[in-house]
Amino acid sequence: MSSPISQTPLLSVRNLEVAFPSEAGRVHAVRGVDFDLMPGRTLGIVGESGSGKSVTSMAIMGLLPEYARITGSVKLLGQELIGKMDKEMSKIRGKEMSMIFQDPLSALTPVFSIGDQLVEAIQVHANISKSKAEKKAIELLDLVGIPEPHKRIKSFPHEFSGGMRQRVVIAIAIANDPQVIIADEPTTALDVTIQAQILDVLKVAQRETGAATIMITHDMGVVAGTADDVMVMYAGRPVEYGDVFSTFQEPKMPYTVGLLGSTPRVDQAEESPLIPIKGTPPKLLEPKAECPFAARCPVAIAECLTLEPPLIPISGDESRRVACIRSEEISQGRINGEPMYPIPDFAPDKFEGIPFDQRRVTLEVKSLNKEFPLMKGSVLKRRVGTVHAVKNVSFDVHEGECFAIVGESGSGKTTTLLEIMELNPPSGSSIVLNGVDASKLNSSKRRQLRSDIQMVFQDPMSSLNPRMTIREIIAEPLHSLGYDGNIDERVAELMTTVGLESHQIDRFPGHFSGGQRQRIGLARALATNPSLIVLDEPVSALDVSIQAGVINLLHDLKRRLGISFVFVAHDLSVVRHLSDKVAVMYKGDFVEVGDIKDVFDNPQHPYTKSLLSAIPVPDPTVERDRKRIAYQPAESTT
Repeated sequence: MSSPISQTPLLSVRNLEVAFPSEAGRVHAVRGVDFDLMPGRTLGIVGESGSGKSVTSMAIMGLLPEYARITGSVKLLGQELIGKMDKEMSKIRGKEMSMIFQDPLSALTPVFSIGDQLVEAIQVHANISKSKAEKKAIELLDLVGIPEPHKRIKSFPHEFSGGMRQRVVIAIAIANDPQVIIADEPTTALDVTIQAQILDVLKVAQRETGAATIMITHDMGVVAGTADDVMVMYAGRPVEYGDVFSTFQEPKMPYTVGLLGSTPRVDQAEESPLIPIKGTPPKLLEPKAECPFAARCPVAIAECLTLEPPLIPISGDESRRVACIRSEEISQGRINGEPMYPIPDFAPDKFEGIPFDQRRVTLEVKSLNKEFPLMKGSVLKRRVGTVHAVKNVSFDVHEGECFAIVGESGSGKTTTLLEIMELNPPSGSSIVLNGVDASKLNSSKRRQLRSDIQMVFQDPMSSLNPRMTIREIIAEPLHSLGYDGNIDERVAELMTTVGLESHQIDRFPGHFSGGQRQRIGLARALATNPSLIVLDEPVSALDVSIQAGVINLLHDLKRRLGISFVFVAHDLSVVRHLSDKVAVMYKGDFVEVGDIKDVFDNPQHPYTKSLLSAIPVPDPTVERDRKRIAYQPAESTT
């Protein structure tokens, strides 16, 4: 029998609404959020960017600007938080309720040591001496897995890696044994192995403090592995709520079905396309009396356009709620036995039936090395060592083949890409593009060869000039490399190829979503008809639904045009879906290379096994039975 306290929510949110003024009108960012957070449980909040996840958490913490209009009720242990002054909230934040932010570097003050910041967090809510606070700070650092905490307490934030900084932020968050911990995308910027470690640290922190946790994320696998309950948000409001197992196994809202269908899985070999959610979320200026998802919903009917469905219990299961008038018809992601979302068709494969080893070699890299001098001294600099970023790497890529390079940050992936793009290999190394040895070219010939190789960058916004129109951006490489055809016709053709509308040609990058901007980057890369495109984390900054569309587009281009890809990513589930061959990189070396199915289904190197075990699977039943494998490199004998 449950104890009485387990039935009393620590945090109770009722009809929470948040609106912001803007030049176009009032933006209704959060609309009617309701939930209860029970002791010791974790609530996962998921949804696309702009769905209201982070604004909800900031409203609960009292961290929104003064011009935000907040209504409704947020009660912590029965105490109303809405309407409290910042001075009053300061006594609650960090003590009764704490928050872990997405970027640990900006969450820490760079001019104060880690110890100073931990001690401050402890002493501001507890009347204890500095020496006792320092002792507790060392214990907290040890709890979250910081090695030699008695020494590292004197370090500054810039002396820690991203994962270590996030551990420090978690230590600060649990310093005063809070009742509620809110984690806002705490693992987004981290490598998969570090992400797994941070999630384990959060579980330890929750167990040690007995806190309830809100986990805000766009990663369905993280929710599957950590959450007890799930709230799916869309257009500022919850559209589905329930326990994690039933929500993932039997989603009742078309939006939830779409999110799960667009998520690639590392544990399954997918031969069919991902199923993206078409369209974009609505603007929240003046909400209409209709289902906000209707314009993107594949099973919307006329009644969906006459009212906005309330979040109501599902018949037969009072613990689950859904905002969809057709929820009773939905079963196993299908409606009336038919798939809810149409499966996209890929173009016919240009090299259908021809094995990769019988196709022309597009890129051949032999014995690639890259070293950087390690310097010391501010005035009289001297070389004190060498960083071996890439060590004797060799591989080849055939026509229509996607070769992926995976590994943690600092393993040498991006350095390898940049050396390939430079087309000027160091002595003893060789880069051959379409039979042409780049090491034997002068600068003029090397420039001509660049039309055969293009690059798509990780951040689609920073890689596009915000002052240039889409027409100018796509036409730029054509002008630069001396295209002799009709440039306007070529730009229009490229926009159609990547799924952009012709009427968008004179708009600026700021008018487009992240997925659309990445399509613009692809159109620019395709402009010179390259035989090879180098992709550096091209989908890591995108929502899962938009990511699925870009992955499908890349797969379609590879089949239709026969383009070869060199693809760098840290998300192995994306790699499995798109790539034909994969190389696992560790400290500048390839430790395992092979066909995608062989490496993923039967990994041989311990580091590969560690990477694969760290990727979360968007299925709570599967994810919670998996075991993490920690990689322990052998001690060097040199």
